[in-house]
Amino acid sequence: MSDNQENQAYRVLARKYRPQNFDQLIGQDALVRTLTNAISSGRVAHAFMLTGVRGVGKTTTARIIAKALNYTGADGTAGPTTGPTDDCAVCQAISEDRHPDIMEMDAASRTGVDDIREILDGVRYAPTSARYKVYIIDEVHMLSKNAFNALLKTLEEPPPHVKFIFATTEIRKVPVTVLSRCQRFDLRRVDVDTLLQHYKNVCAKENVAAEDEAVAMIARAADGSVRDGLSILDQAMALSDGDITTLQVRSMLGLADRTRLLDLMEAILGGKGEEAMTVMADLYRAGADPQTVLQDLLDITHLMSKFLTIKAPPMTVEPNMADNERNRAADMAAKTGVSALTRVWQILLKGLNEIQHSPNPQATAEMVIIRLIYAADLPDPATVLKQLKDGTIVSAGGGARASASGGNGGGAAASVTSISSGGGAKIAAQPAAASQPVAVANSNLETLSDVVGLLEQNGAMILAANVVHGVQLVRLEAGRLEYQPAEDADPKLAQELGKKLTQLTGQRWLVSVSMKQGQPTLARQHDMAVEAERQTAMADPVVARILATFPGAEILSIEKEDD
Repeated sequence: MSDNQENQAYRVLARKYRPQNFDQLIGQDALVRTLTNAISSGRVAHAFMLTGVRGVGKTTTARIIAKALNYTGADGTAGPTTGPTDDCAVCQAISEDRHPDIMEMDAASRTGVDDIREILDGVRYAPTSARYKVYIIDEVHMLSKNAFNALLKTLEEPPPHVKFIFATTEIRKVPVTVLSRCQRFDLRRVDVDTLLQHYKNVCAKENVAAEDEAVAMIARAADGSVRDGLSILDQAMALSDGDITTLQVRSMLGLADRTRLLDLMEAILGGKGEEAMTVMADLYRAGADPQTVLQDLLDITHLMSKFLTIKAPPMTVEPNMADNERNRAADMAAKTGVSALTRVWQILLKGLNEIQHSPNPQATAEMVIIRLIYAADLPDPATVLKQLKDGTIVSAGGGARASASGGNGGGAAASVTSISSGGGAKIAAQPAAASQPVAVANSNLETLSDVVGLLEQNGAMILAANVVHGVQLVRLEAGRLEYQPAEDADPKLAQELGKKLTQLTGQRWLVSVSMKQGQPTLARQHDMAVEAERQTAMADPVVARILATFPGAEILSIEKEDD
């Protein structure tokens, strides 16, 4: 290949438009301001830790710092700068990755202590031509424990001519002993608006026309990563072979038409199953990825929730959306309500996790849609409460939480305090108040509950619990207690109970084990009473209507309320 051909070799956009100085670094204003002030004032740290997700500029920032500190100008006499470095031979060599004093190391492939020793052996020597020796270690969290330990002492007190710059995507895996010796900078995800403008500028420089919505799709797909977005834009330019259109980008990314997504959401919220299934099938035939469709529905749910929460015009909340789509989403949000949207969010989030492990993503996505349609028919809290008070209850779209009471014929009420939905409803209630032992005189132990009460009043809680669960009473009279032990009862219970009752009452008590059939234990009697109350509550007309409205519902517990 000739030199001319090599010079004309294509460079991907991510490399071609890599920032060369602080002025070109986008989306990292706090970092740029801090570093420019530090360099201008001469207060430059000896070690930097740059962290953030992929593609936000960690390695690029490290090289910019190296060039700024080693800038000498066109005549070789200038000092460090925060501006352009194009006229500096040293900086040009750094940009081309050929300066001997600027060493980059990929810790992902060189993780051992021997690799770090190579660096440490060269630290004590002065730079050959640059002002500082700069060591840039990428993915530093991949270093072994021994490698980190070997680095610590030099990192704490390096020679004045040495600077360390570390980059990592996993800051939590870096030992705190290393972090404490570095000046840390968290590079944030670049927001969509900044990326959108940046990609438009790149298109203009490349003389490529692109539709605004197409570029906006790329900016959203970049997920805050400048490099990821430039790679997608590079692919879109190659695909289009001319103007970049929304249709091309949508097809390339496996995205669905936003209008059809709103159609799908409207059908879901309206409980229109057949229409929703038709739209879902159309999107699949058009090439939309089922997982991406669910992700887009999550985004729409989030946007609709923001419309209801932020007291501002929809245009202010989401300026980058087409007017008709934005207004349609806002209208749907107003008709739906936050509680229903919260339920939609939870179901979609669970469905997104399911689809990632599914052998048939389209079928899984359709099942999630069906689940959402089913949930749309469940009553919302306000409707349930109102109709319970009125004595009637009907199905309505929304959440599921209600309360009601119905007489049980015994001067008490069965109180249903909550209903939960999401596949199968549950009617939950406050626990029934267990019958508490009353205070008794030592000589007035007429029932087993009196015995338990005496034990509890005197702090013998474990023994009292053993009596409740292990004693099936056969006979109880003054000074004598006879019982049949329940399964798993403490074999020493009779001996310990007789000794304790004798101590507490001041009279001799004989506690013996009998082979005769005894009464159910106090614990079993309580369970039987709760079950009877549950059956009574289920027979109540109001509770029966709730159970009929929420298929699969069950009463968990009962609360007694005095009239």
